Amino acid sequence: MSVLIKICGLKTSEALDVALAAGADLVGFVFFAPSPRHVGIETARALGARVRGRAQKVALSVDASDDELAASIEALEPDLLQLHGKETPERVVMVRERFGLPVMKALPIAERSDLAAIRRYEAVADRLIFDARAELAATRPGGLGKRFDWRLLENVQTRAPFMLSGGLDALNVADALRVTAAPGVDVSSGVERAPGEKDADKIRAFIAAARDGASKLSAPDNAMSSI
Repeated sequence: MSVLIKICGLKTSEALDVALAAGADLVGFVFFAPSPRHVGIETARALGARVRGRAQKVALSVDASDDELAASIEALEPDLLQLHGKETPERVVMVRERFGLPVMKALPIAERSDLAAIRRYEAVADRLIFDARAELAATRPGGLGKRFDWRLLENVQTRAPFMLSGGLDALNVADALRVTAAPGVDVSSGVERAPGEKDADKIRAFIAAARDGASKLSAPDNAMSSI
C-alpha cells in the first residue's frame, strides 16, 4: 500500500528543508497562537515560498474567523486547509465555498461513539484526520502527543480519505498502519525534541518507518498470509 505522510507544526526553514528532502507529501503550518508551533504571517510567507511545489502546503487553524483564514491563505498560499477546532459541517461548507480550497477536517477520537461524526463530515470535507481527543482541561485541541485506540478504526469505511494522527512516532507508525490501513499519517510532536522544536533525525526516521511499514503491508508475502 502507499501512504501519504504529513509533517505538521513546521516553523523553521531547517526543519522544513529536512521534511522536504526526506520525502514528506504534505507539510503543515499552524496558525493558532496558543500553540508552541504557531507561525506568524511573515514566517509563513517565507516558509511557504521555500516549499516550491515539492510538497502540498497545509494551513492548520482552530475555529478561525474568515479574516484570520484569509490572512493565512494570503501568506502561505496553501494547497489545503486543515480545520482542527469545533467547526460544524456547515462551517466546513462555508470555508470551502468562500476560499475555493480543499478542506481537511480533524475529528477527535476516544471511543467508538466518536466515529458517528464521520457521517456528518465525510460528505462536506475533502479529507478527514482522526486525532486523539484532548483532555477536558487542555487549552489546545488534539491529542497533544497522545494516541487513541487504533483498533477503533479497524475496517472503518469513509467516503473521504482519512489521515491518522495522535501519538505517532517512528517506533509505532508501522503498527498503526497495520491496524488501521490508514491511507495517510500525520505527525508533529512525535518528531520533536521539545514542544515546537523539530528534530531532523526524528523526521527522517518517521518518514522512513512509514514508507517501510506501508511497503511491507503491500508485499506479496503479506498478501499471501491473509488468504
